[in-house]
Amino acid sequence: MDAHTAQGPYRVPFHPRMLHPRYWLDWLAVGLLALFAFVPPSLRRLLAYPLARLLKPLCRKPVAVARKNLASCYPHWSAAKRERLINQLLVTFVCTGLGLGELALRRKSFLSKRIEIDGLAHLEAARAEGKAVVFLVPHMFALEYAAAGLAMTGLPMIGMIKHHRSPVLNWAAYRQRLRFGGELFHRDAGMPTIVRQLKQGNSLFYLPDQDHGEHCSVFAPFFSCQKATLPVISRIARCSDAVVVPLSVGFVGTDGRARIQLDAPLPLAKLDKDEEARLLNQQMERLIGRHPDQYMWFLKILKSRPLGEPKLY
Repeated sequence: MDAHTAQGPYRVPFHPRMLHPRYWLDWLAVGLLALFAFVPPSLRRLLAYPLARLLKPLCRKPVAVARKNLASCYPHWSAAKRERLINQLLVTFVCTGLGLGELALRRKSFLSKRIEIDGLAHLEAARAEGKAVVFLVPHMFALEYAAAGLAMTGLPMIGMIKHHRSPVLNWAAYRQRLRFGGELFHRDAGMPTIVRQLKQGNSLFYLPDQDHGEHCSVFAPFFSCQKATLPVISRIARCSDAVVVPLSVGFVGTDGRARIQLDAPLPLAKLDKDEEARLLNQQMERLIGRHPDQYMWFLKILKSRPLGEPKLY
């Protein structure tokens, strides 16, 4: 039903088999997202609070992961403060989910008012030099808004996508992410594909906070603990002659508009692996710190542990 190769662009054409009754609940979910696309953001946020309270008992495993992550990164916080942040995370998660339909259906003129970009001068300077940009960004809930906002500026971009089990949700996500142009590749496409696309002038997001395992990573300080970090972004930038621009994104204001902040490019040319890992984690701390209640603390970002330390999850 899905046509793509590991290295080539990801394709998800519509197929009549997607209309089979087994997928009707998925179509219902897509229909609800389409409906909520036209609900005012302020009302969606009001609905998110009771829905988040109902959702919390059903999300015991991700909530447990978030508690362990926060206890490791913010041991000086009280348990009550960490729990308040988790409650806010759930609200943001629900609110983000209810609003995803607007990225797929609302007009560009509407979305341009919902997405702000600060620091565009850094992007314009890179493009004036003919360089592609690797955006260094944490896993924030507003990430899809950042991708849409940058694509609407006319920036040629590629994205990495994970294959959904549901062909309907896969097709819907594919259409939404390519609405303003660009190409998608499967997340297993590999570094040669990424470098090739950057050399062709396409930019992309790089999220260094994922845990790729201790066998290929370097442990470096991350808040109040040590985190396994993959120090490859300098090699990617060097091979493709790209610049690395830190990016943060979060929902702000009473209307919940998304604000993207671009910072000055990072100096990565003369760093060894340990130095690069430390710099990447420092950047993640700084970028997450702008919107700590909107970071995906539910992810197992501390799965790998230094020698002698017990497993966290």
